[in-house]
Amino acid sequence: MPTLFVTRPLPQRVIDAAAASFDVTVRSENTPLTKAEIASVLAEFDAVLPTLGDVFPADVFEGKPRCRILANFGVGFNHIDAAAARAAGVEVTNTPGAVTDATADIAMTLMLMTCRRAGEGERMVRAGNWPGWHPTQLLGMHVSGKTLGVIGMGRIGKAIAKRAINGFGMKVVFYNRSKVSELESDARQLDTLHEVLSAADVVIIALPATPETHHLIDATALAALGPQSYLVNIARGDIVAEAALIEALQQNRIAGAGLDVYEFEPKVPEALVALENVTLLPHLGTAAQEVREGMGMMAVENLIAFFDGKAVLNPV
Repeated sequence: MPTLFVTRPLPQRVIDAAAASFDVTVRSENTPLTKAEIASVLAEFDAVLPTLGDVFPADVFEGKPRCRILANFGVGFNHIDAAAARAAGVEVTNTPGAVTDATADIAMTLMLMTCRRAGEGERMVRAGNWPGWHPTQLLGMHVSGKTLGVIGMGRIGKAIAKRAINGFGMKVVFYNRSKVSELESDARQLDTLHEVLSAADVVIIALPATPETHHLIDATALAALGPQSYLVNIARGDIVAEAALIEALQQNRIAGAGLDVYEFEPKVPEALVALENVTLLPHLGTAAQEVREGMGMMAVENLIAFFDGKAVLNPV
């Protein structure tokens, strides 16, 4: 059997499926691999199943690693230098599709929590500071019928648009680098990022993290969003310039933000924690049992296909 190293504990169903085809070693820690650990597993195992936080830069592939495939657990693979891996003869796969609906659901959760001030209200109740209902308490924005701007109209962006239109009667405009011709929902593509930011009451970021999208949402973009609008990020933290976001929130240059990801995750700046107009979640995008099992099973299917000499299902 080929040897497989799994970098974090995964649902038992996934481990059992992998063990049927591989000699599996599961690391017990939930922390990212160190660079020394990465070098070791690349040299000692035929395959590695890594995930977010396990950083594989170009230099770890120098020489000729024994490992022949990285089957990433997750759709985002910005933590892996895929070009360097392939140049060293290491295949790289991911798990798209399995994460779409769960991530879109979290986007809607954050939109509602932030616009309706639910996080602020929950903190008030827990702290014992709720004085009882009154007509002007915690007045937020009613999202039904408002305009949603989606940045990135891939699988997840389309799922978000569908939920917004069908569930909340929202109007949807979006920005995407390439032309999107097939949409299940009545969403309208605008020509520039600035146009979408200016038109939207709520903006949801659903882009992959690439060098081109790093700090795409900077101080200029936040200024286009305006003081009555909200920002939600369920993609990757470094798409938003976190310092600029904090300043915009502190100065009420945008109405609020809902975040599931952070620029220097898992570090969350104290300045963000101190703000009441922000909802902060601990990267819950795919945190459902069946979703995480689906992601793991997809990674295992990629591994099995590779070692059976077949085309992998999800090359990045």
